[in-house]
Amino acid sequence: MFVLRQLFDPQTSTYSYLLGDGGEALLIDPVFEHARRDAALVHELGLRLVATLETHVHADHVTGAWLLQQRCGSRILLARAGGAQGADRLLDAGDRIEFGARHLEARATPGHTDGCMSYVLDDRSLAFTGDSLLIRGCGRTDFQQGSPQRLFRSVREQILSLPPDCLLYPGHDYRGLTVTSVAEELRYNPRLGGDANESDFAGYMNNLGLPHPKRMDIAVPANLECGRPRDDAALPPEPQWAALNYTFGGIWEIEPHALAECAAPLQIVDVREASEYGDAEGHLRGAVSLPLAQLTQRLGELDRARPLVAVCRSGTRSAQAVVMLNQAGFGATANLAGGMLRWHALGLPVERGA
Repeated sequence: MFVLRQLFDPQTSTYSYLLGDGGEALLIDPVFEHARRDAALVHELGLRLVATLETHVHADHVTGAWLLQQRCGSRILLARAGGAQGADRLLDAGDRIEFGARHLEARATPGHTDGCMSYVLDDRSLAFTGDSLLIRGCGRTDFQQGSPQRLFRSVREQILSLPPDCLLYPGHDYRGLTVTSVAEELRYNPRLGGDANESDFAGYMNNLGLPHPKRMDIAVPANLECGRPRDDAALPPEPQWAALNYTFGGIWEIEPHALAECAAPLQIVDVREASEYGDAEGHLRGAVSLPLAQLTQRLGELDRARPLVAVCRSGTRSAQAVVMLNQAGFGATANLAGGMLRWHALGLPVERGA
């Protein structure tokens, strides 16, 4: 089954795209700060990330390519013309990137930068255009080897020449728009559509007067090294108090066996109703009963200095408890995956009674 997921970074309005088929996945334009999220999604969908792809050397965010390589073993692919170091494969126009039974075709679309590439799905039903073509717009051409003349030709010849119903997924959108089509952009794009010619486009682009991206001095050097940080302090911190798994929903979880074997001085907070805590299903040894409805009013009873695991019947209410605790400033928190149901299924010990 073919999989397509559009992911978003609200800080830079960047879109990343996860594509999957036959158990293999590609990720286009990953963002450093979201590598953990993206790896969680790959895992939850039962995929193996085989490669990350860049549409260009970004100036507004640092790529997550290197970090995902460390987490998932994925290869780093980007345009040869981009000039970056550390890639596993340098792409030229016409190259195929395979995943499962599908593939993307790499199309050189320079003009925003020298190394811009767009990626077209094998049946030409989808294309990922990076900053070369945005929804009713395009990437700027006033730095990083930009050229309005080259960008105009790239978009017209390599992107807007695709079938009219081909869906186009951009690298950014600052208004919340998610997808467009070749037919729409040919008709409605104020810069590149309609009867606009190369001179019209160049005149438009040369008079935008935009400030440079705020993170340009950080992002460009980092992306020329595929996002590999020069200082380990820049790496996202990982919990050290237990073996945890990060979920696409944005919380840490601990498996029952890991909790049973954990030697850390934990707080176990059972957020079921008090009647459930004392019923036949039992509770974990040492667990404190603190029903979810009372959690925010009783935060003072909890020790902020100790790691905390939230527990409920199935893991649903306790997941919400973790969100609430994180919002209240508790840092070391985790949800018991599967709750008491999975704990019982694994035959782990419980206590009964009030």
